[in-house]
Amino acid sequence: MKFEGIHHITCITADAPGNVDFYVRVLGLRLVKKSVNQDDPTVYHLFYADEKGSAGSDLTFFEYPQARAGRAGAGMVHKIVVRVGSEEALDFWAERLTNEGITAERDNGSLRFDDPEGLGLEIAAVQTDDEPLTAEHPQIPAEHALQGFDGVRAYASAAQSQRFLEETLAFQPRGDGDWEVRGAKRGSSYAYDEPPAEAGIPGAGTVHHVAWASPQDEHEAWQKRVAASGAHPTPIIDRFYFKSIYFREPSGVLFEIATMGPGFTVDEPLETLGERLSLPPDYEHVRERVEPLLTPLPNPRELVQR
Repeated sequence: MKFEGIHHITCITADAPGNVDFYVRVLGLRLVKKSVNQDDPTVYHLFYADEKGSAGSDLTFFEYPQARAGRAGAGMVHKIVVRVGSEEALDFWAERLTNEGITAERDNGSLRFDDPEGLGLEIAAVQTDDEPLTAEHPQIPAEHALQGFDGVRAYASAAQSQRFLEETLAFQPRGDGDWEVRGAKRGSSYAYDEPPAEAGIPGAGTVHHVAWASPQDEHEAWQKRVAASGAHPTPIIDRFYFKSIYFREPSGVLFEIATMGPGFTVDEPLETLGERLSLPPDYEHVRERVEPLLTPLPNPRELVQR
C-alpha cells in the first residue's frame, strides 16, 4: 500500500475573513467548502483547493477567533511547500507578494514567506509528471497558478521516526531526514529540520495536522497496520467528504489518513462549491443555532475581482 501523497493540511486561524482574503484573493485558491469543525461545530472549517477541490491541493483552516498567536516547535509542521511549474512563475509570485506588502525570500528555486498570521509557506518550482492542481483567478495566469502540495517540513529528529515512517507508512527515504510519499498517480515529501530551542505554541498561524491520501479500499487496512505498529490510531471516522484515521507519528506530529472520496461535490454542485454553509447530514439539525455564531465572511467571487 502507498499513499497518493498529501491529501490535505489543516491549520488554525484567528481571523477567518482575513484568511479568506489572503488565500483566495492573494494566492488564488478556490474556497471549495465552507463548513464547521465536526469536533466543535461552533467554529468554521474552511477548505481551499484547486478548481475541483482535489485531494493534494486542499489547505484547510479551523477558525478560533480568540486563538493566541502560535509558534511552530518540536513535533510540529513548520513549513508548507506548494508547487509551481517554472522559475518564471516564481518571478510572478515574488512581484505579487511584494505588491501585497509581504516579504518573501528567494533562494534556490523557491520563494519563502509567511501568511498574515505567521504560517510558514514556500512556493517551489518543481518539475513533475503529477497533474497540476490549479484554481482559476482573473489576476493569475494559468501557467503561474499554484499547482498543489509539494510537501511539508516538520521540526524533529529523523532518528526518532525513521523506522515507523519507512516500515509502517512506506515512506521512501531520500537522505538527510527527507522522504518521498508517492502512489500510482501523485506524490509529495515529508522532511525534518532541527527543532528550535523555544517550545512550540499551538495557535493561530500553526499547522494542526497533515493528512495522507488513501484509496478508499485500503483505508481499513491502513488503520490495522498503524495499530499493529503501536501508534494507537483512532477508529475510522466518517467525515462525510472523506473518512479519517488520526494518530501521532513518533516525533509528535499529528497525522491523518484520509480517503480520496467521496469528495466535496457530494452535497454541492461543482459550479457553486463553497458558496453556502455546508453541514454534513448529522449536523444539519444545528444549522439555525450555529450559523449566527460564525464570523461573517467576504464573498470570494467579489474578492478576486478587486
